[in-house]
Amino acid sequence: MTLYGEKRPPADDRPTVQVAAVSWPPVEEPAPPAPAAPDGERKRSSRFRILLATGVATTVLASVGAVAVWAYAGDVPRGTTVLGTELGGRSKTDAARELRAQLDRRAAELSAPIQVRIGERTAEINPADVGLTVDVDATVAAAASANAHAMDRLIGSREVEPVVSVDVPKLTAELKKLVGKQGQKMTMPAITFSGTKAKVRYPKPSLDVDAEHSAKVVKEGWLSGQPVTVPLVENHPATSAEEVDRLVAELAEPAVAAPVKLTTDRGSVNIPPQAIAKGLRFKADKAGKLTPSVDVKRLWAALGNSVDAIEVAPKDATMAISGGKPKVTEGRAGQQVDTSKLGDSLLDVLPRSTDRTISAELKPVQPKLTAEKLGSLGIKEKVSSFTTNFTGGLGSARSQNIVTIAKDVDGTVVLPGETFSLNGHTGERGYAQGYRDAPVILDGKLVPGVGGGTSQFTTTLFNAIYYAGLEDVEHKPHSYYFSRYPAVVESTIFWPNLDFKFRNNTDYGVLIDTSYTGNSITVSIWSTKIWDSVKTEYSPRRNITSPRTVYLEPGPSCIPANGSLGFTQDAFRVIKKDGKVVKREKFTWTYQAEPRFICAKQPS
Repeated sequence: MTLYGEKRPPADDRPTVQVAAVSWPPVEEPAPPAPAAPDGERKRSSRFRILLATGVATTVLASVGAVAVWAYAGDVPRGTTVLGTELGGRSKTDAARELRAQLDRRAAELSAPIQVRIGERTAEINPADVGLTVDVDATVAAAASANAHAMDRLIGSREVEPVVSVDVPKLTAELKKLVGKQGQKMTMPAITFSGTKAKVRYPKPSLDVDAEHSAKVVKEGWLSGQPVTVPLVENHPATSAEEVDRLVAELAEPAVAAPVKLTTDRGSVNIPPQAIAKGLRFKADKAGKLTPSVDVKRLWAALGNSVDAIEVAPKDATMAISGGKPKVTEGRAGQQVDTSKLGDSLLDVLPRSTDRTISAELKPVQPKLTAEKLGSLGIKEKVSSFTTNFTGGLGSARSQNIVTIAKDVDGTVVLPGETFSLNGHTGERGYAQGYRDAPVILDGKLVPGVGGGTSQFTTTLFNAIYYAGLEDVEHKPHSYYFSRYPAVVESTIFWPNLDFKFRNNTDYGVLIDTSYTGNSITVSIWSTKIWDSVKTEYSPRRNITSPRTVYLEPGPSCIPANGSLGFTQDAFRVIKKDGKVVKREKFTWTYQAEPRFICAKQPS
């Protein structure tokens, strides 16, 4: 580039200075000697050269600045491409718009199924099904933040890989389908007890796809358009077979080799090997790491009543009807073993062959139901009452069973929101609990069975809660209709398969009060009355069937019966509040015709 100096005015006889070339930074070349000039001309000549150099510098800087402005224009460095699309020199917004346009042009290509191979199996996966997409905003941000040398911005070019996202759970689910039977689930290590004998299950690795690695491989293959091979990866449990054997030898077997003595301030009790085996657990976490622990609840259950030697159970406050009013009797606190450190203490001594003694502190335990709480439950009036009659007097086995279960349930308080289970309350009703043999229905006929007659109490209790408006949770009417019960609104019970349950769906406590005479059983519900009335409306009986006659082998176990009609009927529980019907609940049951059983040989 050549520059020329200023032309002097006509009256100025200063020589014209010619500059052949300029470089930046300017390099001064030695000038040839010139004739000496007068002092005035020498000063003017020096000033002219300074002004000229300054002008040249300004021009060059302006040129460089213009180039820099061009090179650094926009958010994305010039020369930057993504998927073959030039995004350089653009703002992020424009770059995103251009990239989306390019993706739209390649939509057919990017939506084409990906061929995936796992082991011996090959399948195609649709990108849309697994959420494969180019994250435009993240890609543009990556392109804008990429470092570029100054000269690269002027003359270079850079290809930025797009940021691809995928729904990893969906992709993994699709890949697992392809794995099929080639895969293998991880077998977790386990140590259990059969009696007091330790049994082991050794670990085995899983063979499956690795979610994160598979996602990376599939994302790369999607953009390249090439088939993808996803490897099957072995994943071994954290506890090896050798470590399982070590746990058996060092803990499981020594643990049940001898009892452990538990001492407290109230005395001591031996924990036998059988109870230790029940409580000692080896749990594997998701990674397959096997860790020993003591399940104190299982251990305590295995000890049974033997803990009574060192513990005092708390006693709830009770309520009974006295003089026609509910009366509260205060309960008492108890003492129980503080089990918070019991598991760790046991684990410390179980590997030992001697010195197998641990100590525990007793802590006070308050009753679940105190007199104060019981008195605040709103149990103040009789809400409902129901009576059924029986024959034979109190001397018959059936009557005694009815009285036994009534005494067990008498005084039970059901808290608001709680569900009462008759089987759960009484437990098994056997000879040890004072029950006797009496007729029960078994396989469609009456036979002697322990606890016969308890169904009559169940029906009486069901009707009491029914007319109190409480929620029926579980009940089952008898197979045959007995005239001593109200049709449909009745219930049987049998341990352990048939239960009777109801829920206290009120804001008040519910007290079950029972009483009996020589020929009747009565159940009353005490609480706070919330309904005006609860009544039953019946539909006519339908689908009536007649009994057949069945001859049975005569003998002590044969119980004759007169038979009864079978029929279907509906019962509607109608509940009123403030003079209006607020609930109308339908109960329906179909009774079979009870055969007429005759204890004799069938006539020929």
